[in-house]
Amino acid sequence: MKCPYCGGLESRVIDSRALNEGVRRRRKCLSCSARFTTYERIQPHSIFVVKKDRRREEFNRDKLFLGIRKACEKRSLPTGAIDKLVDNIEAELYKQGKSEVPSSLIGDLVMEGLRKLDHIAYIRFASVYREFTDIGELKQAVDNLAGGGVTTAASQLPLLS
Repeated sequence: MKCPYCGGLESRVIDSRALNEGVRRRRKCLSCSARFTTYERIQPHSIFVVKKDRRREEFNRDKLFLGIRKACEKRSLPTGAIDKLVDNIEAELYKQGKSEVPSSLIGDLVMEGLRKLDHIAYIRFASVYREFTDIGELKQAVDNLAGGGVTTAASQLPLLS
């Protein structure tokens, strides 16, 4: 394990703890004595995402995380909510057991998760994902969200009064 501080290649494990889907290890660099944490996760077979233009690219958890984080920017969400959503989406993709999944499936899973998590983040993501071309489409999405009987979080204001 390479030390993130000095680049030393030798470290000692101080503490290990099991997590839901892996192991968290606390390490100490033998060169500079700095401490750092590593996470180990089992990575099943590779999944390829089939894009709208039929290109294929390997599923990238970090890309999914960044897209969701961008939609949730400046929203007061519980700590770890985005990580949990990404974990759930990734688990759902692997659970399907397919080697290729359409990008639309991932987008729909993100939309479903954001709809439950935060309405503003949902609308932000939807505006890019659904490629709204005019304000009418955006208004319709907001109306569907407000009229869909979805409960809002206690700290979240209703979209329309």
